[in-house]
Amino acid sequence: MSKSRGNVVDPNDVVDTYGADTLRVYILFMGDYGSAAPWSESSMRGCKRFLDRVAQLAERAEGTGVTKELETPFHRTIKKVSSDIEEMKFNTAIAAMMTLLNEIDAVGHLTVTELGTLVRLLSPFAPHLCEEVWESIGGEGFCSLAAWPEYDEAKTELSTVEVAVQVCGKLKGVITMPKGADKETALEIAKADERVAAAIEGKTVVKEIVVPDKIVNFVVR
Repeated sequence: MSKSRGNVVDPNDVVDTYGADTLRVYILFMGDYGSAAPWSESSMRGCKRFLDRVAQLAERAEGTGVTKELETPFHRTIKKVSSDIEEMKFNTAIAAMMTLLNEIDAVGHLTVTELGTLVRLLSPFAPHLCEEVWESIGGEGFCSLAAWPEYDEAKTELSTVEVAVQVCGKLKGVITMPKGADKETALEIAKADERVAAAIEGKTVVKEIVVPDKIVNFVVR
């Protein structure tokens, strides 16, 4: 942007239209801190939608404690955001919270405890919204002064992985199996998949190749 080109964006206009939190989040989400990036109105609107979705979580959050399906995503996000802030990688920290929000939507619910964790992570980026949500869920004092969430390293590891299954090198599907499954277990799970079973039915399996947590390949004739 430059005055000579007449393309300067007045931050006051942006604040009037989208709010100060959206402007803060967008500037930090544009790219690596300190790097040049093009101004995008559509991306600005995307950040506004993200914050609106976070605000709406206050109406859906119920109870306390941990949602089993969200335990690992939350611990992974806490670790990622904490590390990225220290390294001034603000854009990837915000991206991690956007991913977590998608996972929350996929599950369909979350607890008040978990929402409290999310707004504490988001508070450095969108302080006004987070203070409002924090107060609405009964948080004590200011969200910005609340203790930073902690994560358990053991709970950041996924217990399952997605493995590609091939027949003669051609992809037949991607299946979920326990992380670290041995060869016999991986083959058993792969053969139980309908698509794989149909591909090898009536054929002779001459070789079974397993790359742990990555690929299962059946060579048939």
